[in-house]
Amino acid sequence: MRTRHLAVLLLLCFSGGWAIPVRAQSAAPEGRSEAGETRRVVRKTVPMYPQIAKQMNLSGTVRLLATVAPDGTVKTVQPMGGSPVLIQAAQDAVSKWKFATASSESKEPVEIHFNPQ
Repeated sequence: MRTRHLAVLLLLCFSGGWAIPVRAQSAAPEGRSEAGETRRVVRKTVPMYPQIAKQMNLSGTVRLLATVAPDGTVKTVQPMGGSPVLIQAAQDAVSKWKFATASSESKEPVEIHFNPQ
């Protein structure tokens, strides 16, 4: 029974096309480059709140690690923690973010908070 629920959740989570907006913010420091400089976020995309998460009244925080190129574009986004139902929406949004330029590539920790209200 547990496996069936997990399979249904994964299918719904990755099928897409049924998302609604949610408030999101990066609560952790927006990251530091190797030289210790803070890289601020220049442009954010708000993640879409998955419908299955809304039906479950699921809220929570997703922690990600974004690899940011010197020009400020996000190269990769790795999940570091959070609900599997929310991770993909957070990754999709952060991959569209734009950070301030820097002299080298950096790893930026990001937290996205999902709230069904």
